[in-house]
Amino acid sequence: MNIAEAKQQIKDTVDAYLAQDETGAFLIPPLGQRPLFMLGAPGIGKTAIVSQVASELGIGLVSYSMTHHTRQSALGLPFIVERTYGDKTFQVSEYTMSEIIASVYDYMDATGLERGILFLDEINCVSETLYPSMLQFLQFKTFGRHKVPDGWIVVCAGNPPEYNKSVYDFDVVTLDRLRKLDVEPDLDAWLAYAKQTGVHPAVISYLEVKGNQFYQVENTPSGKSFVTARGWDDLSRVIKLFERQGKAVNRTLFAQFLQSEEIAERFAQYYALFSKYRSDYQIASILEGDAPSEICDRARAARLDERLALVRLVLDGLDGRMGATLEEEKVIGCVRDVLRSCKQLLLDGASVAETMGARADELVAEAKRRVDLEVAKDSDVRADRLAAGRLREYCASCERERTVEGAAAFAIVQDLYGADVAALKERVGADSDALDSAFAFLADVFGDGREMAAFVAELTARTSTARFIAQFGSETYYAHNASVSGGAQEDMLLSRIEKLDLEAAAAEAAKAAAPSCGSGCGGGCC
Repeated sequence: MNIAEAKQQIKDTVDAYLAQDETGAFLIPPLGQRPLFMLGAPGIGKTAIVSQVASELGIGLVSYSMTHHTRQSALGLPFIVERTYGDKTFQVSEYTMSEIIASVYDYMDATGLERGILFLDEINCVSETLYPSMLQFLQFKTFGRHKVPDGWIVVCAGNPPEYNKSVYDFDVVTLDRLRKLDVEPDLDAWLAYAKQTGVHPAVISYLEVKGNQFYQVENTPSGKSFVTARGWDDLSRVIKLFERQGKAVNRTLFAQFLQSEEIAERFAQYYALFSKYRSDYQIASILEGDAPSEICDRARAARLDERLALVRLVLDGLDGRMGATLEEEKVIGCVRDVLRSCKQLLLDGASVAETMGARADELVAEAKRRVDLEVAKDSDVRADRLAAGRLREYCASCERERTVEGAAAFAIVQDLYGADVAALKERVGADSDALDSAFAFLADVFGDGREMAAFVAELTARTSTARFIAQFGSETYYAHNASVSGGAQEDMLLSRIEKLDLEAAAAEAAKAAAPSCGSGCGGGCC
């Protein structure tokens, strides 16, 4: 299965394992909840999807790499206690609580989340002394005498032996205690993720053309040569950051993530070409609706790979604008909530520093706490910090006006907030106009061909553009989406018709055409 299918399997299983009846008992008792075991090549996203599942289900996540654990850290340290059996007292060995089990309880105390996933990575790389205890854990969910709390589901992962010399081949006894998910690298699944999360357009465009270079692990005379999904993802993040900071983006950088000389070189050549497209096509002018005629002529005459690169550049421009607008809306929403909670206090004479300033500090502190506990989305943390900064700007404006308390201070704050809301409305309008301009440009140069189909499909797949359209609407998008979707449905229908047995199809048609007896059977009984 691919990584997307594995994620759905894990999500469905965790959801089922957490289901309870009306008495509060688990529908599948914890002892019968087999741990899930993802076995797959390195760098395909096994760890990432577990985090995504926990986030989407709103439950906790505690992760451990088992390669770092000894028998003592996993089971706990021995100590001597005295116990009386009958009329005799004996010294007995006990164990402190496992570091792993204790971390789950610590997490529950810190977050208040009583349900979650305990994720054990590299589980087939445990030390030889720990292996028997790991077998006990997989069967009984215990290390030593200490049990994983009910409501915490065990998910494991590991690499096949060909990728890691330290791997144990699990025997039948061990595998019979697991739900094994064999996960394979899959370009289509990764591209869907990449478009949704905003992976750099050069990476997406390149892999759509050179799909065979998405994942490779080879032995060469000079050592291992490999490229993984994780490598492409991490490279994308660094490219975007370096571009923003004006730093050099070249083969030297690519080779640090794409550890195949041939692929790093080919991607370097493509990135140079892609950068030229970005410079030549003046994406900003396209989104403003005033693309020069020479750009339109070049696009019409371009090869397919250049056309698709241009479509992705337009998409990336829209994605960046709309993502920033949605972030600003989230910031203003947070500011609005704070102002509502502070309004009466300010009207009663409190100072802005004691109300909004203090609330800004609380937002930052709470964001830091969630980051430390690894329970926060990066976008939410950033929005909270930006909202705190906006609140401090309001406080500073009141100080400059020498009006720092009471109704007069609240009036200043209200005016500032109103200006921010008005600016947001302008941004939404400008982004909607940019979307219309993009559609007009693509329709002019490409018509309703595959370029338009790719554009509409990716608008729908990308998180920021899809959320923007869902929230603010776009008549142009709806019109083109209906047209493209209709064509896609027609193609699918034709494909299905070609596969039908003609005699069976004729029989079905004759049955459907039979007169009805009026009983609602559709003619089936006549």
